[in-house]
Amino acid sequence: MARKDRTRIEPTFDGPADKREAAGLSVTDDDRVVPSRKRAVSKRAPTKASRQERPARGRQRTRSRGLFSGLGRVVYWGFVLALWAGIAAAGVVLYYGAQMPSATTWSIPDRPPNVKIVSVDGKLLANRGMTGGEAVGLHEMSPYIPQAVMAIEDRRFYSHFGIDPLGLARAMVENITSGRFSQGGSTLTQQLAKNLFLKPDRTIERKVQEVLLALWLEHKHTKDQILEMYLNRVYFGSGAYGVEAASRRYFGKSARDVTLAEAALLAGLLKAPSRLSPARDPKAAEDRARLVLSAMRQEGMIGEKELATAMSAPATRAAAYWTGSEHYVADRIMEELPGIIGDVRSDIIVDATVDLTLQKLAEESIRRLIDEEGKKLDVSQGALVSIDNSGAVRAMVGGYDYANSQFDRAAEARRQPGSAFKPFVFLAALEQGRTPDSVRNDAPIRIGKWKPENYNGKYYGKVTLSTALAKSLNSVAAQLTMEVGPAAVIEVAQRMGIESTLQANVSLALGTSEVTPLELTAAYVPFANGGYRPEVHFIQRVTTTSGEVLYENSGGATPRVVRPEIIGMMNAMMTGTVETGTARKAAFAWPAAGKTGTSQNSRDAWFVGYTANLTTGVWFGNDDGKPMKKVTGGALPAQAWHEFMVAAHEGVPVAPLPGTWKSNPDAEPEYDDGVPMAGADRPALLPANPDRPTQVDPVDTAGGFMPAPQEVPTASINRPVPPADVGGPAVRRETSILDVIMGN
Repeated sequence: MARKDRTRIEPTFDGPADKREAAGLSVTDDDRVVPSRKRAVSKRAPTKASRQERPARGRQRTRSRGLFSGLGRVVYWGFVLALWAGIAAAGVVLYYGAQMPSATTWSIPDRPPNVKIVSVDGKLLANRGMTGGEAVGLHEMSPYIPQAVMAIEDRRFYSHFGIDPLGLARAMVENITSGRFSQGGSTLTQQLAKNLFLKPDRTIERKVQEVLLALWLEHKHTKDQILEMYLNRVYFGSGAYGVEAASRRYFGKSARDVTLAEAALLAGLLKAPSRLSPARDPKAAEDRARLVLSAMRQEGMIGEKELATAMSAPATRAAAYWTGSEHYVADRIMEELPGIIGDVRSDIIVDATVDLTLQKLAEESIRRLIDEEGKKLDVSQGALVSIDNSGAVRAMVGGYDYANSQFDRAAEARRQPGSAFKPFVFLAALEQGRTPDSVRNDAPIRIGKWKPENYNGKYYGKVTLSTALAKSLNSVAAQLTMEVGPAAVIEVAQRMGIESTLQANVSLALGTSEVTPLELTAAYVPFANGGYRPEVHFIQRVTTTSGEVLYENSGGATPRVVRPEIIGMMNAMMTGTVETGTARKAAFAWPAAGKTGTSQNSRDAWFVGYTANLTTGVWFGNDDGKPMKKVTGGALPAQAWHEFMVAAHEGVPVAPLPGTWKSNPDAEPEYDDGVPMAGADRPALLPANPDRPTQVDPVDTAGGFMPAPQEVPTASINRPVPPADVGGPAVRRETSILDVIMGN
């Protein structure tokens, strides 16, 4: 039934019942599915305990809610900050990464080429190049090396992906706790990336690029490949790049043969290669190596016994620089190599002509004599060159100690050869018709203002050319130079192999023009091989590591520079120098010949001698030209020559010198060169040689300008007479012969 006032009746809950609706529709709290939020008021009066408990529970709930609320805020804001930091880091990576070339263009740069130089007996002479050593495969090198490097530099190398978060975190904690930057978090892959592609700048850009490149390396290469590249390129101090160069540098052995203690030392160098180098601070290197060994033990790479053995190994003492006379040879080869094969663009192997055994023998002889006699005789340097008949250099010592001085005295130092130059004078005389039996008057001589004197002022009168050369008589050598002319002597010397500039004066006979030991020795080789001048060389063959031949010395044409009969005469004459003359200390079981030489005031002492097998030249002196104490070519040089040649000829069949000329003591002595003899018994001269010049050009001499010689009438003598006074009583010397040129 509708209500008259049309008023809508709404149900109410919890409120007091309307009087009008007392009899109408209503819902009580008991009828509800979800109870009302209002607490039912207890009809019972609250107790004292309940009144006290209620506020305490409220406070506990408040404190709990505050604690969890604070932690929540920390977590929340930490997440927010981490998110923004990640976004910022990503932005930095994207920014610096965008400045790098496209990853599709990235490639591993070629390792700087190495030049491996080996001796004729297959032994390593030296490595040359930016790295100083060849590349060695991971499977070839001592297994201790990669283990030691990983133990101290990157323990999780085989488990990380190029970046080690754990290692980075550990390094950060260590740096914070120590208050200084003592550790880095870079992995071996990151270090390789830096070494291959980046500059050593400490900037955010470089670090970001390093990370990106490390990830690329890990994607493109295996772990073993990365480790091998790292070990063959990383710097180990003292100019050594890569484990092979470092092993050779510090231990004198290949990386294949490195011991545990040595591997620990190498790994320890990586922290500070220059400072920890055993060539600079052996104690610091040893202390660092002990830390490496401890790290290897902690990682279980070695046992207690191995650790104890390695810890007890003596400290490594390395020379400050590369040492060994073979490095003089290596330097010379590196100078010649570009002219033979051009630029070196990949690893190559050079087969040298040097015999390492002979090289060491030569070095030991030079050093021993200087060690024993150096202080007493005021001599500090020596050099030795040995060349075979084909022109191949078998040994070359450029000084007392390569580590202290890399200047090559054998190939670069020009010194006065003294009487060691006289063979070219006598050779020129023989080529113009004289013989070893030709006679000259050994007496005081004056050429202009120059008066060459014999050693000790002793003169022998009438002597053959053989005797004059064996006794190194200055007077006779000067007379022969005047007869043939200085220009003829120079032509002969250059034809034989002298390349230095020679002064066209009469004092040339006594070796006043400077030459190197290498070229002087080379100029004696035609005496040993029968008159041929070969090309002097140090390189026999050049190949790539794969075996491709880039160059090979085939010998080529060897021109004859002296007639066989002249060679026979010269060898007969110079044999006397070793048998009865000034080089008797050089004699040994083989037929040998040669010539001594001593320059003014004993500044230089020489002996160049030869057998049918080898030609060897020896020099002693001082770099600053300081005079030695009466050292002559027949002393230290002849001794060193003897020691070297005896060892070099051991086991080699004896062979005679080329040439068959023999002196005839019963024959009438030959006075065939127009030189006035002392006394009135000078025999008649032989017929003139129409090809011989009748006048000698004026030249400068040691005593001043020499006037043009007077020509002797051909009707009476038919030979030019030198413009010099020869003969008369011996004149007592006022100064030592060493003040002029010693003929020893």
